[in-house]
Amino acid sequence: MKLSAKARNAFMIGILCSISYFAVYIARNILSAVTPQMLEDGYTEEYIGLLSSLYFGFYAVGQLINGAIGDKIKGKYMISAGLLSAGINTLLFPILSPSRVGATAVYALTGFSLSMIYGPMTKLVSENTDPIHATRCSLGYTFSSFFGSPAAGILATFLAWQSVFSVTSVALAAMATAVFICVTLFERRGIIEYGHYKPKEKGAKNIRILVDRGIIKFSLISILTGIIRTSVVFWLPTYLSQYLGFSSKTSASIFTVTTFVISFVAFIVIFVYEKLGRNIDRTVLLMFSCSALFFAITYFVKAPLFNIIFIVLAIMASNGAATMLWSVYCPSLKDTGMVSSATGYLDFLSYMAAALANILFANAVSSIGWSNLLLVWFAIVSVGVIVALPFKKKKPHNADFS
Repeated sequence: MKLSAKARNAFMIGILCSISYFAVYIARNILSAVTPQMLEDGYTEEYIGLLSSLYFGFYAVGQLINGAIGDKIKGKYMISAGLLSAGINTLLFPILSPSRVGATAVYALTGFSLSMIYGPMTKLVSENTDPIHATRCSLGYTFSSFFGSPAAGILATFLAWQSVFSVTSVALAAMATAVFICVTLFERRGIIEYGHYKPKEKGAKNIRILVDRGIIKFSLISILTGIIRTSVVFWLPTYLSQYLGFSSKTSASIFTVTTFVISFVAFIVIFVYEKLGRNIDRTVLLMFSCSALFFAITYFVKAPLFNIIFIVLAIMASNGAATMLWSVYCPSLKDTGMVSSATGYLDFLSYMAAALANILFANAVSSIGWSNLLLVWFAIVSVGVIVALPFKKKKPHNADFS
């Protein structure tokens, strides 16, 4: 069947954003993937936890700042500049690694650089595609974000950790160039335009609009899913090596396979969402409920194979709730003219929570052990179940978002 012009344009925009975001998430996951190697080289869990927490903190603050800026300037400038500066910092990290201060500084700046991408990208997609195409495009780069973890794992399996950073820096620089050129061509062909939507009100009235659109509930969802999809996945290779007893290379290989499986949750949850009548509230409740169940089973199942299966299912279910947030809820805000700002704010909450969680998890491993940490993760997604419960009757977040 021949695609319409709008569908073709959306497909081209979606492909560009998906490939760009794939490079972003390789960069985001390389420290996690190479952690077992770095531990063998004498680095400590506390130092790596500090690195990741500073990265998440700078990323979170950057989302808040760059999300607001992204509603005011063209997306191609924000996205390409973020990719290029992240590539430079990623290249510098292993070079400066003998100096803990220098390496820590550039890794934190990598987080700020990457924060220049997601909000402006979501705004660019939502304002230049129909709602159903916006959801599909968002789904594409959400899938790419999950697929970045196994890609990082593959690199860590075959390369020394310093080389993983170097290869990733080249990929980021290449995508920065590709985005700038392609978006410029799309602008000339009228595929991408700006200024369609502007905030309807100013100041506090804008906040009220977002509150009416459920921003408080989705803020809590962002915090909870951010901890699981970011911090728990970050520590997964170390969990495999320390708790389940695999070698660093085997842990990297398992991490690659498991995160590859996790990456498909974006498509699975959209299918579930469609079957539930495009009701985002019911879908989020189901995802959090399944995640809590699987984390509980993981705690009791000690056999490595089945333990891995159930922790992967738990992460997948939580990521399903995250998919509803990023692929359905955020694009639905385009008529407010605040897609980039709202998306940046929600991502800010997600990564601030992840930054705090990473510090706590790094200390918790030595103080309470991995087994009890599983109970902490169970408690986190159980809170998600409570947040997702329908406390009052209202019009559901449904088909208008798809």
